[in-house]
Amino acid sequence: MAEQPENESPKTGLQKFKTVTDKILHPFGKKVRKAPETFLEKVWEFFRSLFSAAIAALFIITFFIQNTRIPTGSMEDTILVGDFILVNKFVYGPSSPKYIPFTEIEIPYFTMPFFKFKDPHHGDIVVFEYPGNKEQLRADERIPGLPIPEEQIAMNVNYVKRCIGLPGDTFEVRDKVVFVNGKEFWIPPYIKYLKPYPFPKDEVETDIFPKGKQWNRDYYGPLVIPKKGMQIQLNLENVEEWRTIIDREFAERVVEVKDGIITINGKEVHSYTFQKDYYFMMGDNRDDSADSRFWGFVPRDMVVGEAFMSLFSWDRDIPFSELFRLLGSVRTERILKLIH
Repeated sequence: MAEQPENESPKTGLQKFKTVTDKILHPFGKKVRKAPETFLEKVWEFFRSLFSAAIAALFIITFFIQNTRIPTGSMEDTILVGDFILVNKFVYGPSSPKYIPFTEIEIPYFTMPFFKFKDPHHGDIVVFEYPGNKEQLRADERIPGLPIPEEQIAMNVNYVKRCIGLPGDTFEVRDKVVFVNGKEFWIPPYIKYLKPYPFPKDEVETDIFPKGKQWNRDYYGPLVIPKKGMQIQLNLENVEEWRTIIDREFAERVVEVKDGIITINGKEVHSYTFQKDYYFMMGDNRDDSADSRFWGFVPRDMVVGEAFMSLFSWDRDIPFSELFRLLGSVRTERILKLIH
């Protein structure tokens, strides 16, 4: 066995890894950049490195991982208010931004489904764009006489919920218990109920989805979740249930009822075939969650990614002006905590 030269120390695993990656990334040799000498060269090198880091960060946030803050308690105790959650955007197929950062200005975007590992599954904790109230065409649409919280009158608002129903599933809640396709659904480990007793079965919540159903949050359904290519019959009894979701697929108001005749884009219809896959989302804090029971289905193209880790957590009600108190509220047990 060859002896190691006295003046040469063995390579560490990190050095060997760097040597291999350098050969892969630079097969024809790595270009040697002259070290900056003057003050201006050093300033230029600093800003060049800063710009490169910003581009790399933007690329990662756009296509792979992003952070989102949890403002409400709808997923307690799985996710807490004040948690900063890491979202895997790559697992469901990355896409380019739909909006100019920090604005609601829409821009053309593209998806990369060939990089997709999976579609949302039962039990996944999913981050998605809020589709809007059950009567809104878009989340930023104001409807006279419809009281909607001001913070929900905006595009590019992300929600975090658990995926309960997949395209084509039949969803139902009986006495607070969730059933999917006739079978009791898996119970999340940190599921939470604020009210020990359910709503009476005959007590109707008028804000329930779909419009006109005589249901409440604890006795809900059965309801079939639309699947791409699925056809439903349209009649005067059910057209209001499906009006908004059909309008959304056309991105404009196309469903009309006049003199007992249902039309879509001016053509009389008796059925409709869905163009997208949809999902049913619920919060683990079942009695304090504004979810698909109230505002409806989430289309596949509004799914952002899967939440998988709590980066860190603190009390969001403490202002930054009380910095030391805010830092003292950090929940150390939730730093880098996997969520499921």
